[in-house]
Amino acid sequence: MPHPATDPQAVTTVAIVGGGPAGLMAAEVLALKGVQVDLYDAMPSVGRKFLLAGKGGMNITHSEDIDGFLSRYGTRRNEIAAMLQDFGPDQLRAWIHGLGIDTFVGSSGRVFPTDMKAAPLLRAWLHRLREAGVRFHMRHRWQGWDADGKLRFATPEGEVSASASASILALGGGSWARLGSDGAWMALLRERGVDLAPLQPSNCGFDVDWSEHFRNRAAGEPLKTVAATVMLSDGTSLRRQGECVITDTGIEGGLIYALSAPLRDAITPSAPATLYLDLLPDWMPSRVLSELQHPRGARSMSSHLQSRLKLKGAKAALLRECTDAEDFQDMHKLAHAIKELPVRLRAPRPIDEAISSAGGVPFEAMNDDLMLRPVPGVFCAGEMLDWEAPTGGYLLTACFASGRVAAQGALRWLNIPSTDKEKTS
Repeated sequence: MPHPATDPQAVTTVAIVGGGPAGLMAAEVLALKGVQVDLYDAMPSVGRKFLLAGKGGMNITHSEDIDGFLSRYGTRRNEIAAMLQDFGPDQLRAWIHGLGIDTFVGSSGRVFPTDMKAAPLLRAWLHRLREAGVRFHMRHRWQGWDADGKLRFATPEGEVSASASASILALGGGSWARLGSDGAWMALLRERGVDLAPLQPSNCGFDVDWSEHFRNRAAGEPLKTVAATVMLSDGTSLRRQGECVITDTGIEGGLIYALSAPLRDAITPSAPATLYLDLLPDWMPSRVLSELQHPRGARSMSSHLQSRLKLKGAKAALLRECTDAEDFQDMHKLAHAIKELPVRLRAPRPIDEAISSAGGVPFEAMNDDLMLRPVPGVFCAGEMLDWEAPTGGYLLTACFASGRVAAQGALRWLNIPSTDKEKTS
C-alpha cells in the first residue's frame, strides 16, 4: 500500500476489518480525528464475542496492581506493557464511565459494569461511534486484496472492493468460529509474506483418560477450593488457587484456564503434561498426615477421609482415580497425594471450544505502531496478535489497548497529528 498523499482537502478513509473491542476502539480513536472510518465485519452485527463473554457477568478488567496485572501476559509482558502505558485498567474504567456506565470491583478484584451486562455498554459505544460518523458494513467477509491493493469482501450480494488510505485488521483469533473468529485470515497474510505463529487453544480445558467408573460418577462435578501447580520449562513452578470442573472428557474451569498456556506447551506427542492438585490448600501437610494417622477403627477409608479431612464427593473420587490402591494403605503416601495429586493431561480441547487463542501475528512482524513490516499501511490489533492471557479482564484490556495503538499508528502513517480531543477521549 503506497504512502497516502497529504492533500489537506482530501477526506482520509481508514478501513477497519473486524468489529470486536479492538476494531471498535480503533474506530473511535480515528473518528475523533475527523478520519472517515469504514468498519467491516463478517457477522450480521458487531461485538458478538464481546456479548457472549458478558453472559455470565461482563468482566471488563482487573483492579490488581500493575506489576501483578502485567505478569498475566507471560512472555509477551513487555509488549503488552507498552500498549497499556497510556490506556491501562484505570483508563479503561474511566472510558467506560464516560459512556455513562458505572463499574464496581468484585471480591476477586475483577471489575464489572454495575449491571454486570455487556449489552448496555456496547449500545452506548455504538451510539457514540455512529454519532462520530463511523460507517458499518455488516456481512462483509474479508478476502484479501485485489491486484490494485483494494480490500476484497464477500457479501450476500457478491464480491465488492474498497479503497482506503490505511487499514486496520482486528480479525480475532481462532476460537468461536461461529462468532466470526475462524483464523481464515492466516492464509491471506501468509500470501503477503507475513510470518505467523500457529494458532493454538488458550484458556481451554484438557483431555484426561478417566476410567469409565470415575467419568460416570464425577463428570459435571466441581472441585472447589483447590490449588494447582504446573512445572515450567525453566524448572520453576507456577501455582494458582481456585475452582475447576470435572468433565466427561477431562477437566476445565477458571483454575485450569489460568494455567492453560504452560500446560498446553508441556504436552508433547509422546507424553502428557502433569497437573498437580492440592485438594486441601488451606491445610499444612503435617496436619493432613496427623488426621490420616488418627485411628479409624471399623470405619471405611472413605468415611475416615470425610470425617477427619472433610474430603468427599468429587475430591474424594478424584483422589481414588489418581492414586494407586496400595498408596491408600500408606498414610504418608496418601497425605502426599492429597497435597500433590498428579493428573495427567493428554491434550488441550479443540481450539473452537477455547475461550481464546494463542499464536497469530508475532510482534516481531510489526513495528511499534503494530504496522505489518511486509505490508506498509496495514495494522493489526486484538486477539489476532500473538499473545495470550488468562480470563479475568486481561484479554479485553489488552484488546482495547491494542486497538488504540494501531489507530494511533495509522494516524502517524497518515501524517495526522494527535490532538487534545483524542488524548482525552
